[in-house]
Amino acid sequence: MAKKLVAYFSAGGTTKKIAEQIAEAGNADLCEITPKVAYTTADLNWMDKKSRSSVEMNDKKFRPEIVKADIDMSAYDTVILGFPIWWYVAPTIVNTFLESYDFTGKKIVLFATSGGSGFGNTVKELKPSAPGAEIVEGKLLNRASRQEIADWVKSL
Repeated sequence: MAKKLVAYFSAGGTTKKIAEQIAEAGNADLCEITPKVAYTTADLNWMDKKSRSSVEMNDKKFRPEIVKADIDMSAYDTVILGFPIWWYVAPTIVNTFLESYDFTGKKIVLFATSGGSGFGNTVKELKPSAPGAEIVEGKLLNRASRQEIADWVKSL
């Protein structure tokens, strides 16, 4: 069986809970994408155009710094990558993660949590950050049961 990694960015804890369930269901390793500077509640206020998250998402070239995890990416065939949807796409910190490792030949399956929107242009916006990888739109999972998550992981 191919070795899987569940990597995720979670601003408020919702995505983290789902990532943990995915890793458990798929017997996969788990890696948190940790910002070098943690996001505060004020940073995440999407209604404030000057908040950190708003500024980052308004400049698609912006790459928030991350704490680089000591991961041997060559050990994995599939990476299940999760994040909250911000402004209809993945937060730019996900691009930072993808640009920090070599994903050539890997399959990257996305999952997300969202208050209402779907993946939008996420796949298109992430592809340049992981050249040589196959990026697949997965599922929105914030309202999924443990069983639904387990069934989805088995289908990968």
